[in-house]
Amino acid sequence: MCTSIMAGKEATAGGVAIVSRNEDFVRNNWNKYLTYRPLPQYKVPGTPSVAGGVWTLGNGLAVPVPEAAHPYSAMPDAAGASEASSGIGDGFYFEERGVNGRNVAVSATNSMTSNERAEQADPFVSPGVAESVIPTLILPQAHTARHGVRLLGSYVEERGAQEPNGVLIADLDECWYVEIGSGHHWIAVRVPGDAYIAVANGMRVHGVDLDADGTLHSAGLFDWVRDNRLLAHPDRHSFDFAQAFGIPGVPYNVDRIWLAQSILTPSLHQRPRLPRYPLFLRPDAPMRVTDVMRVLRATYKGTVLDGVAERPIGYEKTAESHIITLDPAMPPELAALIWQAVSTPLGAPYVPLYSVTRELPASYTSGGNVFSPVSAYWAFHGAHVLRLHADEAVRARVPDWAPEFEELCVEQAPWMRTVLADAYGTDRAGAVSLAARHGFGLAAQAVDRAVAATAELITETAAEDATAHHRKIAALAA
Repeated sequence: MCTSIMAGKEATAGGVAIVSRNEDFVRNNWNKYLTYRPLPQYKVPGTPSVAGGVWTLGNGLAVPVPEAAHPYSAMPDAAGASEASSGIGDGFYFEERGVNGRNVAVSATNSMTSNERAEQADPFVSPGVAESVIPTLILPQAHTARHGVRLLGSYVEERGAQEPNGVLIADLDECWYVEIGSGHHWIAVRVPGDAYIAVANGMRVHGVDLDADGTLHSAGLFDWVRDNRLLAHPDRHSFDFAQAFGIPGVPYNVDRIWLAQSILTPSLHQRPRLPRYPLFLRPDAPMRVTDVMRVLRATYKGTVLDGVAERPIGYEKTAESHIITLDPAMPPELAALIWQAVSTPLGAPYVPLYSVTRELPASYTSGGNVFSPVSAYWAFHGAHVLRLHADEAVRARVPDWAPEFEELCVEQAPWMRTVLADAYGTDRAGAVSLAARHGFGLAAQAVDRAVAATAELITETAAEDATAHHRKIAALAA
């Protein structure tokens, strides 16, 4: 249910790699919280998830306890402990996105659909590698993006996958996109440095050379596809993973790819509803974070698919949206910046948080799927829903607060980057502390603004209803 954009550092205005995704779900009211994991789950003292050298993750997948233990940021489900199918007793579930201490970023996943022939030839297994545990599994271990890809692939081959997925993994040097097509087969492609990839909920990898340095895949993939006749004429040097394992051309998916590519590369003038679109494209202009924000909020309004397409990119059922930038020009501790929208970006601003931000306002770490007045998710989501349902007169009196706040964050970001880089030269610990405190302050301000907007919307709606009631009484009396 997600849409992703990943870009190489030569394709962006700031020379940064970009990893972004809307985490969508089948319903609204899907609360997320922010956290920093100084220790992975398998290193937490007394955790019930480890016994006899085996780590059991939240969906029941059991693996040997890893040796590496990188700290990482994450954004789990607020109800993760109750959602998990294995007794973990904590919130390491559907962590979805994060950056670890080695500046490896993971965003997982875009849900996919495998075709019947591939699934019958290599069925999915349960419990297995799944969206609910991929960041939890990979982030504490990955030393580089390529290493993270190989780790994920080895778990799929050895333990099996529970479902088909698309996964984004990047570091300061490389961006990789991974597709899991069946119970034990996968492929990964390195995004060219001067290009981007757009992903919806359909498999995308096609036309790739299985022997190239920029392609990694499961052992025996080509022979297995050929032997099981998943492709009529398989070509090792122009391999079509999406055709072999997926269902290309579904409008629900290709419409969003067309929309994203038409925004970032409008000069191409592609027709809508083609069976497939280019895997990688160069943007017409160097991509900025604001360009990615525009894509992740995009609808079909004003396009030929307005009123025709079923599903836009900008979506009400988005639990959270993130844009991670990895900046090789910054000191290692300050290289990763996460622009985070809590709830749908249609109503919440993207707030910049450096990945070293360990402490956050309490509102970002509390609440559930039922409304709570102390939850950041409900502050943003609640204000947005109230505004959606307010009448035109109320909306006119209560301007939308989020765009102005986000614009201020965008304007301040280059200045803050310069301040932190300069400060790091003389006081490394002080610069890291400043980055963390800056993120804390912006996060707190955003919630305050959302709460104030909610109060104003309720007040004005009540006043408008009372006025309408008096008008109705006066009309009846007349």
